[in-house]
Formats: sequence, structure tokens, C-alpha cells
Amino acid sequence: MTGEHHTIVVGLTGQTGAGKSTVSEIFVNHGFSLIDADRIAREVVEPGMPCLAELFDYFGDGVRNPDGSLNRKALAKIAFTDKRKLESLNSICYPFITEEIFRKINQFAEQDCHFILLDAPTLFESRASDFCDMIISVVANPEIRRARIMMRDNITEESAKERMNAQLDEAFFIQHSDYVIHNNGNLKQLSELSGEVADKVKIYLSN
Repeated sequence: MTGEHHTIVVGLTGQTGAGKSTVSEIFVNHGFSLIDADRIAREVVEPGMPCLAELFDYFGDGVRNPDGSLNRKALAKIAFTDKRKLESLNSICYPFITEEIFRKINQFAEQDCHFILLDAPTLFESRASDFCDMIISVVANPEIRRARIMMRDNITEESAKERMNAQLDEAFFIQHSDYVIHNNGNLKQLSELSGEVADKVKIYLSN
């Protein structure tokens, strides 16, 4: 998104368990300002927010904690096992999330930040990809991803598979991205590859 302040937005997305968060940290270390869509997604469902009220209205008291906050585990159990419910969840949340993303992009532009990294697991689904000048996806083999998800979220193999199946497939990410980072190796390899891509992107988009 090159505008008055010559700000460029790079979208970072990919499969769950592929290592996107690690790649995001590396890009920040290489001079990118970060917009974390996951953090925004948590903020828009905090108590008192209109998005949360809409979720309670649609999904009912089964996803409401006694203190009025969102029961994320209960919501995930519903959404990741029913495609139609997942689509409804997304249709409720995405407008609030994308509005905040756009606000933050403008805020960074006003601060004269030249390179913004939009870290968004649902970059394509939410249409936040429309904000981006370039898109990078992180992918990995299913077996590796499944093990990472189980360890990261402390969930069963079945639950991990449900989350993986709820996402777009690897072919989609590859087809719709300018760069694809394959993370099937160790952290050192990922750090070196991601750093190289970050520098290449900055050089390419600066020309």
C-alpha cells in the first residue's frame, strides 16, 4: 500500500503449525513494523466489545464464561467441527478485525514507517490480503505441523487435525503468494531463510 508516506504492507500468512510466528519475529528484527492480527482478534472479543456481543447472540451462553468473557475452548470446539459454524464465526469477526487492521496501517503510515508486516493466519479468508503489496506464506509438512500444534496448544491429535482441516490447503497458499517459506528443517535454517527473504523483499519493494 504505497501512499503519501510510501508505506509498504507485506502480508504474512500460512498453515497453522508451520512456524509463522517465528518468521514474523525475524521480519521484525529486519526492520518491519508489526501488525499482529491474532492479537487484534483477541482484542475485538474482549468484554464490552460489540463483536463479543454478536458472538454471544449467535452462539449462545455455551461460549460465555461466568465472568462475561469468551470461552475460547468452547467456541473452538463448535467452530472447528462444523464448517458452517466456522463460516458464521468468521463473518461476525472479520469486519471488526479488518477495520482495526486498516486503522493500524494508517497509524504506521502517519508515523512514516516504510515496511509493515501484517501477520494474519486468515489473511485470504478475511480479505485483508487486499491491503497488501506482497504476500508471503509459511508452509510445512502435515506430520510436522500436527506435532507442533499438539505441543503448542496442548491438544489431542484429533483436535489438531480438525484445526488443520479447517484451513486452506498448501496448494492454495503456494498459488496465491509471492514468496513461500518451507519450514521443514530446524530453527537455524528457518532463521537464515526468513532473514534472506526479509532483506530481498525490502530491496525489491524499495525499487
